[in-house]
Amino acid sequence: MGRIIVETTLENALDPSHKIRCDALVDTGAAYLTLPHAWRDRLGTLTELDTVEVETANQSIIQGLICGPVLLRMARFRPVLTEVLFIDMQPADGAYEPLIGYIPLEQAQAAVDMVGHRLIKVSRVDLKSLARRYCYRGQAP
Repeated sequence: MGRIIVETTLENALDPSHKIRCDALVDTGAAYLTLPHAWRDRLGTLTELDTVEVETANQSIIQGLICGPVLLRMARFRPVLTEVLFIDMQPADGAYEPLIGYIPLEQAQAAVDMVGHRLIKVSRVDLKSLARRYCYRGQAP
């Protein structure tokens, strides 16, 4: 299977003078926009929202720090305000590999085209599953 890499710009939503430009791997198995902890200072002062346990691809459990807000711009998709998960990463060949998970993808209305190995714009936001979950026979819970 191919890898989907997207050019991104991240900026501190409260202090746009702090920005990072990087290529990020689209990882639909991840939830968050995930960056190396080593980059945290580059985004300036962010609000620490939570410390979470994270299960990595090799099934190890590590601690992560969720901070925000950041403004994420991905290629031709609309910018989104989101959170960032900072974790300790080991650089591969001297470079870190930031991840874009399914939460920021859905926020930006981006979907993975498995055939073309690229991101495509979703024309509509899907709320049908919410309607089925919260409505029964036309009545709200």
